[in-house]
Amino acid sequence: MMCLVHTQKDISVKSELKYIELKSGYSDDGPAWIGYVEYSKTGKTVYFDDKAFGGKVHGGCSELETGDIYWITGIKEDGNNRHIFGRGVIQIQDTAVEEYELLTGISVRGNKDFKVVTMKATDKKRFEKILNEKL
Repeated sequence: MMCLVHTQKDISVKSELKYIELKSGYSDDGPAWIGYVEYSKTGKTVYFDDKAFGGKVHGGCSELETGDIYWITGIKEDGNNRHIFGRGVIQIQDTAVEEYELLTGISVRGNKDFKVVTMKATDKKRFEKILNEKL
């Protein structure tokens, strides 16, 4: 089982809105993002903000270049994506605001719990090279 479990049907999806939180070095209040992730053709690698993730546990994914652990999961419809004891502003991808607001009913702009940001494009070829070197 890899980082995020996908059925064959799911793998055909180019991108999905996800909640991403850095766990390495933090308890439940690491930096957090809401944005669109993309998947490799196999569904075993997740790409987001010029990072690539893989892993062996649902949700707990390791970043390929640093080894840092991130929690990557779906968006909760009630908007409570952080752990009950977590805190901190969640950065949300500018292109994801409208979909997030539709899914949750939560207004993002002007909300102190969110900061709207632009994400970096992911250089997938760089990560393909890293993964191929590991083989």
